[in-house]
Amino acid sequence: MAVYPAHGVGLIEAIETQTIGGVDQSFYVMKILDNDMTIMIPTATSANVGLRAIISGEEVAKVIEILQERDIIITAQTWNRRYREYMEKIKTGSVFEVAVVLRDLFLLKEDKDLSYGERKMLDTAKSLLVKELSLAKQMEEAMIEQQIEKLFC
Repeated sequence: MAVYPAHGVGLIEAIETQTIGGVDQSFYVMKILDNDMTIMIPTATSANVGLRAIISGEEVAKVIEILQERDIIITAQTWNRRYREYMEKIKTGSVFEVAVVLRDLFLLKEDKDLSYGERKMLDTAKSLLVKELSLAKQMEEAMIEQQIEKLFC
């Protein structure tokens, strides 16, 4: 199991070698759990593209801390600028950045209606986080989702 930025948790099913431009290259064949999409990631650059292991128990605690933070200021900017900023955070593949996006959007939702894009991004961030935390804590996804929802009630 590993995490690929913006796609989430997947299972590395194989390592294959393919010839591209006359050069043999090795690839991880990864099936994304959420949508059964299969992607191929060059093994030589897997760290550069953000492929990483599932987080540890200590890192789960840090994610919860991020979600519980309330001493933050959400800058008054247009929804599309905020959307781009949050999308960049999600694309980093960092579970901590995804947690920041989820927290900020949940808090913003309390003040005003989110745009369609922001609502979709909130769902994406929640889905990415729930899947990884459920594997890290070896708990059902529904239980993790309930725990996250409780943090914002």
